[in-house]
Amino acid sequence: MPASTVRRLSMPNEGIETLYGPFDEHLKTLESALAVRMKTHGQELIIEGAADDVGRAEHIMGQLGRLLESGYRFGRGDVKTAAQLLTQSPNVELQEYFLRASARSAGRKQVAPKSVMQRAYLDAIEGHDIVFGVGPAGTGKTYLAMAQAVAYLLAKRVNRIVLARPAVEAGEKLGFLPGDLQEKVNPYLRPLYDALHDMLDAERVERLIDRGVIEVAPIAFMRGRTLNDAFVILDEAQNTTSEQMKMFLTRLGFGSKAVVTGDVTQIDLPAGKGSGLVEALRIVDGIEEIAVVRFDDLDVVRHPLIQKIVRAYDAHTGPPRS
Repeated sequence: MPASTVRRLSMPNEGIETLYGPFDEHLKTLESALAVRMKTHGQELIIEGAADDVGRAEHIMGQLGRLLESGYRFGRGDVKTAAQLLTQSPNVELQEYFLRASARSAGRKQVAPKSVMQRAYLDAIEGHDIVFGVGPAGTGKTYLAMAQAVAYLLAKRVNRIVLARPAVEAGEKLGFLPGDLQEKVNPYLRPLYDALHDMLDAERVERLIDRGVIEVAPIAFMRGRTLNDAFVILDEAQNTTSEQMKMFLTRLGFGSKAVVTGDVTQIDLPAGKGSGLVEALRIVDGIEEIAVVRFDDLDVVRHPLIQKIVRAYDAHTGPPRS
C-alpha cells in the first residue's frame, strides 16, 4: 500500500470562511471531490493522501486561495460548483471560470456557469451566430441564453431581443383556449417571461416590451420577417415542425445571433410528426459557423434530486426518439 503524502499550504486569512464554510462543510465537499483528507491549522491547510491526488489538490486549493486574494468571496453553491467542475474536468482552471463568470452581468444578475458544458455554451454563443443548446431540463439552456441576450442588449451589441416558442405542443392550435390571442398564448410563453423578470425589473421589462425592444411571441409570428441586429432565442425547439424550424433558421439577418434550445427526449408533437430540432441537428452537422452544445444529466443545476430523476428516466425510456 503506497505511503501517504502530506503537504502544507499557506492560505489567505481574509475571506477564508467563505471557502471553508460553516464547520468546514465546504472543505468536506472538496475533500470528497479531490479524494484527499484536509484539515486546517492556523492559516495552513494540511493535505494528505496519495501523491498524485495531493499534488492535484494542492494545485486546486492554491487556485481557490488566489481567488480569495483577488477579492473574490465564495457565495452559496460556489464551492459545490467548483467540486462539480473538478469532477468533470480535473485540470480545470477555476480562476478562469469564476473570474470570467463574475464579470458577466445580465441586468441585475451576475451569470456564472456551473459546469464545464455551461462555460462551453456561453463561449459558443459568443463565438457563433447560431447555437443549438440541447439537453435535459435544469441544465440552464434557456436561462443562460436569456442572460446573454440581456447582456448583449444592455451593451448595445444588439437592438432588440426576440423570444419565441411553439405556442402549444400539438402544432399551435390555440382556438380551444379561452380569451383573446394574447391570453391564449401567454401560458406557453410564461417561462420566458419568468427568466426575463429575473434579470430586469418588471417596470423595465414592460417598458421594453411596449417599445418593441423585447418581443415574446409564438414561433408562427416570425413567418415572413427578417431579423437584423437582434438576439433571437427559440425555446422548446423539440416541439417545432420541420417547416417551422427551417423558417426560424432562415429569419436571421445581419448583426444577429440565434440560440435554439430544446430537449429531444421531451417531444410532444403528434405521432408521426417529426421534430424540427432533431432534423435540424442532422442537417446543420458540419457547418462550422453553427455550434451545437450537448448537455447531459451532469450539467443539471437545479435540485440535486433532478439529476437522479433524469438518469432514471433515461434508463427507463432508452435513447430519444426522432
